[in-house]
Amino acid sequence: MRTETPNRPNRWTVPIVLFVFPLLAAACGGGGSEASDTVAGNSTAQESEEGAEADPSSPDTEAQEAEEAEAADEPSEPEGDDRPDGSMDIAQVEGSVVQIVAQGTFVLDSGQLAFNAGSTGTGFVISENGLVVTNNHVVAGAATLEVYFSGSDDPVNARMLGVSECTDLAVIQLEGDGYQALSFSDESMTTGISIFAAGYPGADDPGNIDLDYTLTSGIVSSTRADGETNWASVGTVLQHDAQILGGNSGGPLVDENGLVVGINYAGNLEFNTNYAISALEAQPVIQQLAQDVDVDSLGINGEAVFGEFGSGIFIRSIESGSPADRAGIEPGDLLTTLENLVMATDGTMQDYCDVLRTKGPQATMNVEVYRPSVDLVLNGQINGDPIELPAITETVLGATGGAGNDSSSGSGPYSYRTVTDDSGLISVSVPTAWIDVDGTFNDAFGPSVWASPDILAWQESWNVPGIIVESSADYTSADIPELLALRDLSEACVDFGVSDYDDGLYVGLLQIFGECGGTQTTYVILAATPSDPALDHLIRVEIQAVTTADLEAADEALATFIANI
Repeated sequence: MRTETPNRPNRWTVPIVLFVFPLLAAACGGGGSEASDTVAGNSTAQESEEGAEADPSSPDTEAQEAEEAEAADEPSEPEGDDRPDGSMDIAQVEGSVVQIVAQGTFVLDSGQLAFNAGSTGTGFVISENGLVVTNNHVVAGAATLEVYFSGSDDPVNARMLGVSECTDLAVIQLEGDGYQALSFSDESMTTGISIFAAGYPGADDPGNIDLDYTLTSGIVSSTRADGETNWASVGTVLQHDAQILGGNSGGPLVDENGLVVGINYAGNLEFNTNYAISALEAQPVIQQLAQDVDVDSLGINGEAVFGEFGSGIFIRSIESGSPADRAGIEPGDLLTTLENLVMATDGTMQDYCDVLRTKGPQATMNVEVYRPSVDLVLNGQINGDPIELPAITETVLGATGGAGNDSSSGSGPYSYRTVTDDSGLISVSVPTAWIDVDGTFNDAFGPSVWASPDILAWQESWNVPGIIVESSADYTSADIPELLALRDLSEACVDFGVSDYDDGLYVGLLQIFGECGGTQTTYVILAATPSDPALDHLIRVEIQAVTTADLEAADEALATFIANI
């Protein structure tokens, strides 16, 4: 297994924001060099004596004329694409290799958006009607695609057909037809075979139309190299020493006959090792992609990350209308588990792709993401129940656009336990960190249970979270407006509004206050009665949420409380 880490050899620049888009920060940079080796053409025999005049009557001359006449009657070998096996002179390969310029908007590691970030990569034509093969990571997340041919300043528009996140392949469709196509080799690769890497590594600016086509030469050094990376899971790939650099991603690796033996997708400049997806492995996938079908893909443009904080797939962008989009996964999320399997524990996409290949992208799969923008772990399903923010969390974040004061003791994410009052009439699920619990009877109201990291500190400040759940036989549904009026906190907080509440068991009104006491603390008050008219007693739930995790705890409490009398 390799000890060095391969890099994606394409280049990203960000023309609007002043930083390099880090999705490909590890990609090789710099321009390419022309191939030092060339393929010699046929040579003609040199005359034995310079300036000697041939005797037309000699037997040798007559024999030579007969041979020439016979040769003239034989069909000549076709050139270029007309050859029966699709082979061509190495010099002709350039006419089928294209530079791809893609633009899109992506989320950076810092959480910032890179607007209109541009990437450049390479592709190659495989059909006269303009099918082009490239790497998925060249075009993933792109909003626009432009394709340049060598010698042309005018781009050809292209449409995305199919992509494979795991095999790192994509097929795009050019406008028009009559293109010169490359053919795939049907030969199994062996070590030592001479190969050439074609592509466009030299354009630092995606808008640069001064194309830099290069052809580098080398040999295949391994046919079973490890293809696991932090952006794809290819299995075994070809390793070669035909140098590829930033921008070469998606370009063809061809043999001496101009037949495609692989698709370049990774390189390590330090060790001069370069990697290509075998043509034999790629062709079945390409056939599906050309039919406008995605393969082993959920619509995620992501990268496996691993560190002290844990592991997962960091989401750069999401394809609109894809399974990931419908599941509610957002750019900036960290996909931590898929089908309950922890992702990227080895820093590669292998776990993610193994699940996709086992279950299939159409299957219903459990998914867990960590969303840094709200500091919450969220759960949902691919092709099932989508990820949704809990009601209180969504309301508060919608009003404030941010999380709470993370200086509170007991900040989440939380695990939960059920607490009850002394009589057993009241129960609710609260964070295990809220260790101060009081279940005594409230003489002014009725059965009650309090929970907080510190109940006294909660009562005296806005900086500690807590909850109280209680019920009263002395009040009915008619008293709900009066109860909310008595608990009006608008002088200390911003009123986020009152909404109807109905969870199937209890109905009433939910009042939310925010930015209490000049902090980001939220205060939630629920006044409700059982939905069964025969049980018309009043329930009061009050929750102080200091952090975003406390908002999640508030939603957990509303989903679990029971208040009898």
